Amino acid sequence: MRPTGPPSLPRLAAASLAGTAIEFYDFFIYGTAAALVLGPLFFPTFSPLAGTLAAFATFGVGFVARPLGSVLFGHIGDRHGRRPVLVGSLLLTGVATVAVGCVPAYGSIGIGAPLLLLVLRFLQGLGLGGEWGGAVLLTAEHAPAERRGLWASFPQIGPPVGFLLANGIMLALSATLTDAQFAAWGWRVPFWAAGLLVAVGLALRTSLAESPEFLRVREHARVPLVEVARGHWRLVLLTAGALAFGYAVFYAVTTWSLSYGVERLGVSRTVMLACIMAAVVVKGVLTPVVAVLGDRYGRRPLCLLGCAASALWMFPMIALFSTGQPLLMFLAFLVAMLAFIMVFAVVAAYLPELYEPRLRCTGAAVGYNLGGVLGGALTPIVATALAAGDGTPWGVAAYLTGIALLSLGCFALLPETRPVKVADGPVATVG
Repeated sequence: MRPTGPPSLPRLAAASLAGTAIEFYDFFIYGTAAALVLGPLFFPTFSPLAGTLAAFATFGVGFVARPLGSVLFGHIGDRHGRRPVLVGSLLLTGVATVAVGCVPAYGSIGIGAPLLLLVLRFLQGLGLGGEWGGAVLLTAEHAPAERRGLWASFPQIGPPVGFLLANGIMLALSATLTDAQFAAWGWRVPFWAAGLLVAVGLALRTSLAESPEFLRVREHARVPLVEVARGHWRLVLLTAGALAFGYAVFYAVTTWSLSYGVERLGVSRTVMLACIMAAVVVKGVLTPVVAVLGDRYGRRPLCLLGCAASALWMFPMIALFSTGQPLLMFLAFLVAMLAFIMVFAVVAAYLPELYEPRLRCTGAAVGYNLGGVLGGALTPIVATALAAGDGTPWGVAAYLTGIALLSLGCFALLPETRPVKVADGPVATVG
């Protein structure tokens, strides 16, 4: 039964934030495990470097699956509503995450262990590919146009909350267990905990009201992907390229640096996790603040500024990170996260505004998740390979700078979409 009554924006925003946090918790916990333990447990016949690369390859499979998930759930969202997407994507990701915690290591079932990881990681990515479109659209399409950036930013707080929850549990386990205990069973606990979190998320989401903009659509697209590919392929590619830098920077900081810091710099995993988490806390707190600036000054100017700042910061970031000093590493990560959030605080409003409502769930989500393939799937692998030699890994800085410049160029080709008040009428859209 469809819920009735006037929608409550705070309640919608809270439910979207909670569900997104849970789904990204599921996704991030795998990245942390890949950086710390999956290599030796599931690829023990490889050298340490090759094992880390193999573990990051399974991590990347989730990103490859995300655009497919956005197609699948985008079709459902554009044809049948945003609400079914929220429930289905959360359930799929949660079940796959709990199952990862149950996979025996290579020593028990041989090659079947990494193969099972690949399948489950693919299912995680499939579910997460649908999550962003459903959560963001349900909130953004209920919000008043002049405050859409602010309200749509709440689901964007979900990823840092999920990251902090995942890594907070890992940090607690890392600090209280021996290395042997952590490798034997401790790393599995956060995956099992996902089951409880998913139950909470489902309870919050099943009673949400459907998007009013979806309900106003008179003729729904029969095959949304075909219409998006036929009429908006350039827009999809530009948004994917524009967002690639954010994924690259985020996963360089949260995944590659964790592995490199522990294995190459000799920093304890507890210190590394604490430095990364502190930077992510600041990012999460500032997300709605930056979103308000987007409502006031426009989406595109902030996106251009974030890309430019990122391009300028990558070499200083690597220099500070390579010292292995906690305060300097925190500074390196903090500035990178601030550049990141200049863009990702406003894209939840920006991307949906680029598409008409009948194609919005597919178009916005496919572009968003293709950016994850370009920037997120490859970055831990490429960065690990580039940092394989001795000395400061300047190759990683050059790689990240190049992606930031690519994204800057893509944003320069996109229009502004911020709704503004016209003198004698209702809200209009610039662009």
